[in-house]
Amino acid sequence: MATAAKDAAIAELADNFRNSDAAVLTEYRGLTVAQITDLRNSIREHATYSVVKNTLTARAAAEAGVTAFDGQLQGPSAIAFVTGDPVETAKKLRDFAKANPLLVIKGGVLDGKAMSAEEINKLADLESRETLLAKLAGGFQASLSQAVYLFAAPLSQSSRAIEALRAKVETEGPVSDAAPAAEEATADVAEGGDEA
Repeated sequence: MATAAKDAAIAELADNFRNSDAAVLTEYRGLTVAQITDLRNSIREHATYSVVKNTLTARAAAEAGVTAFDGQLQGPSAIAFVTGDPVETAKKLRDFAKANPLLVIKGGVLDGKAMSAEEINKLADLESRETLLAKLAGGFQASLSQAVYLFAAPLSQSSRAIEALRAKVETEGPVSDAAPAAEEATADVAEGGDEA
């Protein structure tokens, strides 16, 4: 490969590292072209899958500041550069590796943090971003419903107390002004009796 072509390949790989949210290093020894094509198609929505040369990839990773693949670039290597959902990509890679044991997930990098193959499998066990957001929205909705109930409870208790008082007045009758008038008359008589 000519030097200009190597430099262009290194620049392209370095850009892929910089522009992706995550990258997963795999070894594809023994996979057919058709199988690799199937893998590319399965992750296309969230990532691009590129067969890479190890020495050029090592130089591109160093240029991009990625150290996660140091010492792992051996054998036939390919990298999934993730620009979409890393969880979905990890799931697709894991599932493909289960169906095609010749694909070996070696490691990766997510938001600048190196990840082992085990960590990538744990990432694949997470629920998708959309599912997590839906659960979060459901939690917020439940919290809001509880808040509405808590704010409405004192009002409904007050209205029930007022309604109970109104029902009591209707059944027992209103408090009459006759009782205070009778007391005043008794008081007047008592006062007048003292004068006599």
